[in-house]
Amino acid sequence: MDVRSRIRKIIFDADTPAGKAYDVVLILTITCSVCAVMLDSIASINRSYGAMLYMIEWVFTALFTVDYLIRLWCVESTGSYARSFFGIVDLLGVIPTYLSLMFPGAHYLVAIRYLRILRIFRVFKLVAYLEEAQLLLQALRNSFRKIVVFLFTVLTIVVVLGSLMYVVEGAANGFTNIPRSIYWAVVTLTTVGYGDISPQTPLGQAVAALIMILGYSIIVIPTGIVTVDMVRSPAGSGVICKGCSKAGHDTDALYCKYCGSSILNKE
Repeated sequence: MDVRSRIRKIIFDADTPAGKAYDVVLILTITCSVCAVMLDSIASINRSYGAMLYMIEWVFTALFTVDYLIRLWCVESTGSYARSFFGIVDLLGVIPTYLSLMFPGAHYLVAIRYLRILRIFRVFKLVAYLEEAQLLLQALRNSFRKIVVFLFTVLTIVVVLGSLMYVVEGAANGFTNIPRSIYWAVVTLTTVGYGDISPQTPLGQAVAALIMILGYSIIVIPTGIVTVDMVRSPAGSGVICKGCSKAGHDTDALYCKYCGSSILNKE
């Protein structure tokens, strides 16, 4: 086994002691990095330790950059991995710090890096759950048009009801304009209820009660749409490609049907 294959086995194989140790160290490093960014966002800590935390963040960014480049180098299909979920997450984990050189404050976006901890699924032998995530994503893609129609319907409802409340309540009761009234309709329809604006007239309160009841019936619709598509979607196998992180392969497959790379460590 050449050096590239050995490194790929360590990085992408959590079944070996070296692979598990690498993932654990990576997860701990990610956690420390995100904690450093969170501490840096606290004004009192930033005043006292801002320079040190900034240097620490650059050290972490350098480490994650090296990790990302090594992953691109050792996988069989660089393009497939770069376009995969984990490949994109790895890239998003290092970009914000570099963007901070041009856009001050952008380095706080490195909290996105915490998504890399999803690799903990591999550490605890829960790779099969990644297949369930693939099934959910497929269901969301299949129901996209239905959800768009549903959202357009909801948007129409809040515009109509918001405009109605503007006419019924008026500026004297806090509904100073139609956009603000639509904002109130959205808050009420979603049953959030901030309470910053509330109807005062009997007719307005009746409309508000109608919106509240309507909100309970509307909330369950997207769940039903996605659930139906999940039931209709065929369950794939538990085989995950280590090159592009996609699932749905046959249990006896030797090569990935998406990127063509060899499937390693089939579960």
